[in-house]
Amino acid sequence: MGTEREIEAIVRAKVEWAEKLKKKAPDKVMAQVPKEFKTDSEISIEQVYTPVEVEGQDYLSELGFPGNYPFTRGVQPDMYRGRLWTMRQYAGFGTAVETNTRFKYLLEQGQMGLSVAFDLVTQIGYNSDHPLAQGEVGKVGVAIDSLEDMETLFAGIPLGKVSTSMTINAPAAVLLAMYIAVAEKQGVEQAKLSGTIQNDILKEYMARGTYIFPPTPSMRLITDTFQYCTEHLPNWNTISISGYHIREAGSSAVQEVAFTLADGISYVQAAVDVGLEVDQFAPRLSFFFNAHSNFFEEIAKFRAARRIWARIMKERFMAQSPKSWMLRFHTQTAGCTLTAQQPEVNIMRVAFQALSAVLGGTQSLHTNAWDEALALPTQESALLALRTQQVIGYETGVTDTVDPLGGSYFLEKLTNEIEEGVWAYLNKIDELGGAVRAIELGFPQKEIQTSAYRYQMDIERQTKTVVGVNKFQAEEKPPQGLLKVDPVVEAQQKQRLASLYQKRNQKDIEYSLTKLKKAAQGTENLMPYILDSVRIYATLGEICDVLREVFGEYRQEKAL
Repeated sequence: MGTEREIEAIVRAKVEWAEKLKKKAPDKVMAQVPKEFKTDSEISIEQVYTPVEVEGQDYLSELGFPGNYPFTRGVQPDMYRGRLWTMRQYAGFGTAVETNTRFKYLLEQGQMGLSVAFDLVTQIGYNSDHPLAQGEVGKVGVAIDSLEDMETLFAGIPLGKVSTSMTINAPAAVLLAMYIAVAEKQGVEQAKLSGTIQNDILKEYMARGTYIFPPTPSMRLITDTFQYCTEHLPNWNTISISGYHIREAGSSAVQEVAFTLADGISYVQAAVDVGLEVDQFAPRLSFFFNAHSNFFEEIAKFRAARRIWARIMKERFMAQSPKSWMLRFHTQTAGCTLTAQQPEVNIMRVAFQALSAVLGGTQSLHTNAWDEALALPTQESALLALRTQQVIGYETGVTDTVDPLGGSYFLEKLTNEIEEGVWAYLNKIDELGGAVRAIELGFPQKEIQTSAYRYQMDIERQTKTVVGVNKFQAEEKPPQGLLKVDPVVEAQQKQRLASLYQKRNQKDIEYSLTKLKKAAQGTENLMPYILDSVRIYATLGEICDVLREVFGEYRQEKAL
């Protein structure tokens, strides 16, 4: 970054500048300035940054050019100059009919891809008529019980022309099979389908809780999906390794990247262990990160994550293809930062968080609606969230050059420090025996809990300001016009299921589920058996119950 003489001159000048500033500033003013500034990951922030802070950094090996290893500055040479990120708004509520209507509306307004939110009942592999489903059907996403619901969900939407992301984990193989079956009915070949299933079970044990089966059979389902998609769905992203929910649970930015990449290492190793070639499946791995409120830390986080993953894939797994080294990711703005107090302020929070994701080089983006701290988004608030992305993409000019903040002394130093913190966690997890063993020991859970507690205490002590919550409060009227899911949705789903049971061929269902059970007891790939069952309208709950019988159910132990 400069000759030794130039560096020494900058150091001297910085000391002189700081002394002069200290003499000029009145004691009264200095007393009000915090003694130390830190990011949310507890990284100290200096008053000013110079080339000294990034002295010794080799440009080509640590930054390089966009589209080149180690991809610090982006995975594509042109990034958004050639094509904007995919504007993929997450949607799903009530019945498949209602969600289908919302999908079509968002596509008409310029959304580029679909992202499906499933209700809690679907996420944990039960039908809507299960006793545990009472009061939850359609509440936090769309209820999907069978191929019949999936057909309704995508009615009138050509699956060969749209990319679809599905936030589903434990029963991901079943929902993917339903999607394939719908495409077949539309006359679309599997090879022409593009999209993503989240399919990330390790973070469920760590941070979210919508697991079904123990880790070992869960990992089998994931590697079975990898193998099937490698052969039949070459354009499908077989997993979205998710830091988003880790961050929502209270982790820091460093922990979010570290625990996400540790999970990624486990998935890659599991696939290699069952005989898959790393360069066959690695290019279809994708990631999912949170865009939180600490603007520069978030941008640096994305850049550091790309650089670390590139090195992991190239040096640890010996991947040969540059596509295997690329960390491609979807981003969603931080739901946990949205406030019920003065909820319109959330519009600004979301805009700045989205901007950090774009400046950090995301491949696709969901912007939260301002009313999501209170309810599912209305059509109007969902449209405003989409318009936020469109303003960033088409009006601000931040897409005109690749990595516009690259070279900032502060940003490069912060990127380096985040990377150091992530490697420290990854080395610790390796010492414990990998991500699965670390989860069994409760290590990441405890780290996340500690971080969440510290963050909350900072808010309560007012050392961290949240506008409208612990400062700048105001009296407010209750918001009007929030979206509410009609309780009749549950009755409608149960009635729909009862009708399905009557008209399908029960003998065929029993035969298909018996074959699935036998395959689960052995070592065959389960995807073809799940797909056969789905095609004849076996339900999500029936398929998951067969797997529960063979695999058992996971019970969370107390974290250490």
